Amino acid sequence: MKRCTFVIVLLLLFGFRPIFGQELKQDSVIHLKTVIVGSSRFEEPKEQTVQHTTSISKETIAFQTPQTTADLLGASGEVVIQKSQQGGGSPMIRGFATNRLLISVDGIRMNTAIFRSGNLQNIISIDPFSVETAEVLFGSNSVMYGSDAIGGVMNFQLLTPQTSPDSLPLSYGNSSIRYSTVNQEKTVHSDFNIGGKKWASVTSISYTNFSDLRMGENGKHDYTKPFVVQRMDNEDSVLTQTDPYLQNPSGYSQINVLQKVLFKPNKHFNVTYSFNYSNTSNYSRYDRLIQTTKGLPKYAQFDYGPQKWLVNNFKLTSTPKDAKQYTQMNTYVAHQYFEESRISRKLNSTEQQTRTEKVNAYSINSDFYKVVNHKNTINYGVESVINFIESNGIDKNIQLNTSTTGAARYPQSTWSSNALYLTNKYQLSPKSLIKTGVRYNHFLLKADFDTTFYPFSFTSVTSSNHGLSGNVGWLYSMNKKTSLSLSASNGFRSPNVDDLGKVFDSEPGNVVVPN
Repeated sequence: MKRCTFVIVLLLLFGFRPIFGQELKQDSVIHLKTVIVGSSRFEEPKEQTVQHTTSISKETIAFQTPQTTADLLGASGEVVIQKSQQGGGSPMIRGFATNRLLISVDGIRMNTAIFRSGNLQNIISIDPFSVETAEVLFGSNSVMYGSDAIGGVMNFQLLTPQTSPDSLPLSYGNSSIRYSTVNQEKTVHSDFNIGGKKWASVTSISYTNFSDLRMGENGKHDYTKPFVVQRMDNEDSVLTQTDPYLQNPSGYSQINVLQKVLFKPNKHFNVTYSFNYSNTSNYSRYDRLIQTTKGLPKYAQFDYGPQKWLVNNFKLTSTPKDAKQYTQMNTYVAHQYFEESRISRKLNSTEQQTRTEKVNAYSINSDFYKVVNHKNTINYGVESVINFIESNGIDKNIQLNTSTTGAARYPQSTWSSNALYLTNKYQLSPKSLIKTGVRYNHFLLKADFDTTFYPFSFTSVTSSNHGLSGNVGWLYSMNKKTSLSLSASNGFRSPNVDDLGKVFDSEPGNVVVPN
């Protein structure tokens, strides 16, 4: 039997006339050249980028109506998305994945010191409704982004507050309701912008509830699930599932909130404060729940706990009249909080294991753009990042309702990165240009181990690494549609806490220890 999937989108308010002030006027159509932000951290024409890039516009995102940002990237046709469960989406670019790729949101790195080599689900914390533009940079971008940017960079620019062009207030907004039959998705979203001559604010709120996903019937049957485990009378019961194509359990819910405030006292200076919050419910590792041992399910429960992401980001932009040191400067001062956990219990076991990781990430980076003359421009900047990692474990007896301390997945750690970079773009001719760049990075990692559960002969580890990376590229534009480019670059990863300090029981008799 063939099965169709329908998506219903009801647009309630789109570019509505404001209650007060003025509306956005669209009296004429202006075709603007596509600009890329990620390749240089400043806007530049896409046709002047040496490495291959893909830009996804706001109009394309609105047309696709992706359920998650992972789906948004997958729809580009150039990024492969791996999903072990409905609440997931791990991007892959040219064979590189997970902590070999870097995610940047509003100019700050999302990657933390616990990004692992296994599949990562952090991309779903970004609300697709709040994405203004998305860019995918292919190949090594370590000069601009440092560690992890070996295979590429995914750069997301979220909604930007819009000021009024005159003394009247500017207000507009969008609201939508979406229902999808493939997983009984129910989504509500609203965003609103209000701006004056010197200030502006944009607010975006989205809530999504996904029920269990029903897979297609005409493909492989490896992921069907003919059973379901239920806890009854303090015992695990394995019941027959009437619909083996229903991935039960796989549903979850998510809320996203974005608030940005812009203050622009004059045309040469502005400051933007961004607050971003994302939180999911528990969601199941479906790939683990279909595993069997001797014909019975291996696990009664295997969940990811709530995935939380909170951001406070201050951005200062300066374009001075007398551009001696720089033509434009962007400085970001940010704090991010991440929390994730794993909750598992094997069939007929009364011990439920919970492993929780929390990361506080602080960063400051200043990027400078300087027009030397009509042929030569340079970019230079500094970046400092520090991560504080807290990890703990709890073992709970679900029958006696008692809890004890369990082995943590990671040591209590501090990871830091400090870097300087410089790039140059020189116009050889109206059709040809050359780009060069260099970056120096220093990394420091200190980890303190609890030897209560694993009696190592050491209690702490310190790692100090230096990295020097560079690139050179040449671009020749034959016409508006055809160009030839050659580039060479190197990329690197400095060991993080997951590389150096992960400790856990992979299976009875086997323990993964620090490498």
